Parts: sequence; structure tokens; C-alpha cells
Amino acid sequence: MIRISLLLLLAAVSSPAAAYIGPGSGISLLSGIWTVLVGFVLVLAAILFWPIRYLIRRLRAKKNPGRAEDTNDPAHAGRDNE
Repeated sequence: MIRISLLLLLAAVSSPAAAYIGPGSGISLLSGIWTVLVGFVLVLAAILFWPIRYLIRRLRAKKNPGRAEDTNDPAHAGRDNE
């Protein structure tokens, strides 16, 4: 408890630092934030597009009943794509 009180007291009476943060730091911060946001959007888009992709595959399988629904199916590994 004494350590926390001392830390709060020192933080309250300390003077602000006169430090310069250059533009490179801001650009680095923005690029990091941009990377996380773009990654999040791509993951979200992939998750949302997955059912649509599945539906498209099912519709194509109904249109062409002779073709395999999944091209990675081991039962159709020897067949050539027609």
C-alpha cells in the first residue's frame, strides 16, 4: 500500500517531460493500426464470404451433376477435370 501511495505521489508532483517525438514514430503507429484494421477486415470478409462460396459450389454441382462437388475429394483424385 505504501508503494502505491508513493507512486501516485511521485506521478502527481512530477513535471512534464520536454521530449520530442518525431514524425517517424507517428507513421509507425499509424501503419501498425492500419495493419491490424486491414487484417481484421480481411478475416471478417473471409468468414462472411464462406457461406456464399459454399452456396455457389452447391449450385454448380446441381447444374453439373457429373462433376465432383469438392475437387479435393480422394474418390475423384484420378479423374481429369472435364
